[in-house]
Amino acid sequence: MKLDRKEILSALETITIAGEGKNMVESGAVKNVLTFGNEVVVDLLISTPAMHIKKRAEDDIKKLIHEKFSPDAVVKVNIKVEAPANNPNEIKGKAIPGISNIIAVASGKGGVGKSTVTANLAVTLAKMGFKVGVLDADIYGPSMPIMFDVENEKPISIEVDGKSKMKPIESYEIKLLSIGFFTSPSQAVIWRGPMASKALNQMIFDADWGQLDFMLIDLPPGTGDIHLSIMQSLPITGAVVVSTPQAVALADAKKGVSMFMSDSINVPVLGIIENMAYFTPEELPNNKYYIFGKEGAKNLAADLQVPFLGEVPLVQSIREAGDYGRPAALQTASVIETVFEEITRNVVQETVNRNESLPPTEAIKITTMAGCSAVKGK
Repeated sequence: MKLDRKEILSALETITIAGEGKNMVESGAVKNVLTFGNEVVVDLLISTPAMHIKKRAEDDIKKLIHEKFSPDAVVKVNIKVEAPANNPNEIKGKAIPGISNIIAVASGKGGVGKSTVTANLAVTLAKMGFKVGVLDADIYGPSMPIMFDVENEKPISIEVDGKSKMKPIESYEIKLLSIGFFTSPSQAVIWRGPMASKALNQMIFDADWGQLDFMLIDLPPGTGDIHLSIMQSLPITGAVVVSTPQAVALADAKKGVSMFMSDSINVPVLGIIENMAYFTPEELPNNKYYIFGKEGAKNLAADLQVPFLGEVPLVQSIREAGDYGRPAALQTASVIETVFEEITRNVVQETVNRNESLPPTEAIKITTMAGCSAVKGK
């Protein structure tokens, strides 16, 4: 069947882009429609850089053309994002020279393994050939010094371009800063929000991070003051949300995703990781016990139209490795190494997708792809 351009344009008047009152033709979002036999190309210009809105618009157009005209139509949607200038509600941060991509790792609820996931993502990225730093922004419960076996280390001061800077601690090729380096292990950090924010800013801007492909920020649980401080301080490339499959954790993870997608913050969500997805006993490696529920985070990702990055099983060796200060993903030829390699490839791929499809003002494109098969051919 030959597709008619005018009929398709008329049909597109029934679709509205999320967050906009007018339909996509009336609002001027549809820039062009081309037809070639059974092929349709729709050029779209949207003002919201949220990945879920972009995906929703693309899906709506394809569904409409397939249902109204032909299920065999080959539909291509080219989406360009042009964010409106000077949005007074949007929180912007200043870039750190030399850091290409800043990934915030968050969770709505505490105890879901966010710090463990962050540590294992970091070492897997380093194994792939990337230069990686970790900022432990969990001010009230810093755990990165333990997970990287550097509890007793103290950052030293060095001079860079005539200014005094903190030198991050290095472990397993990861540059690391945490408030835990400046307090004793038994000391509680009893600070109000402004003090915590000031300490974070010092670790961000008064440190010699050097050249990094990825900085991972281990955020505290919830959606509070520290999160806003980070968003105001830095241009976050994207956020990764960690949750267990349990209903109470998913309810809070949904709030975490909502925070990043809100108009004032507007940080792309790269995806959701399901931690403690199932339990596998060491003596019965083929058995899976879904202690906290099955595929809850996977279903949440589908509902929110954000990528699902993968699932991490509840395995004793992950906990032991974290307590001993050697992240489990460093265990060669293990199930955990394979799991985190897949999840990390997905994180890198979503970062590449984000940097290609959204305005480049928020982050510099990745230039080092060594060891990452997911981005070959890019």
